[in-house]
Amino acid sequence: MISEQIKTRLQRAGKRFHAADNISEFLHEGDREALIEELTEKFEDVLGSLVIDTKNDPNSIDTGRRLAKMYVNEIMSGRYDPAPKVTSFPNDGKYDQLIIVRSDIKSMCSHHHQPVSGICYIACLPGKNVIGLSKYTRIAQHLAQRGHLQEELTEMIAEEIVQLTESDAVGVYIRARHGCCENRGIRSSNSSTQTTVLKGRLKEDAAMRNEFMHNIQIQEQLCG
Repeated sequence: MISEQIKTRLQRAGKRFHAADNISEFLHEGDREALIEELTEKFEDVLGSLVIDTKNDPNSIDTGRRLAKMYVNEIMSGRYDPAPKVTSFPNDGKYDQLIIVRSDIKSMCSHHHQPVSGICYIACLPGKNVIGLSKYTRIAQHLAQRGHLQEELTEMIAEEIVQLTESDAVGVYIRARHGCCENRGIRSSNSSTQTTVLKGRLKEDAAMRNEFMHNIQIQEQLCG
């Protein structure tokens, strides 16, 4: 099976393969398509164990393949796609105030594989170099499209922004709704979870931190 071959490559390299890890470096040409084929069979088995007639139920025919493609190409694509290319530019204008970007994100709870949908705010104080504004969103979305805990995702985005920008002031705030709370368990349709990670001066400087949080408050009031 192709999944076992990929696991062997990862293990030989001493790399872990948790739900939130990117493994694109260890995929060879054609592996992704082969993985979808393998998953299709596995999902067909799961549906059969749920006593669903995938041969004669018109709504369930090819559901196994649809699920396989959805996992690999969509909701967990951040595990299999390489990281987006990010080009930095000199901060010629010497901009020395916070850049704050709001992005939609979609992820998946790694415990129950339920959808997570929310808003991510990224704050960054530029240094010698800056990155394009769209790259903040691309980074957040790429990291989100995996199996996650929200607090883990918040930390990962912050760490990635620090590494790419070399900024000494980075903050990430996520507000999200979780299918594992809405569709099972307590089944609360009005619950949301907020997580915050602050790095460097944003953690230490109260005025800068308050600016970030106040900006979030304004955008939440304007955009909802």
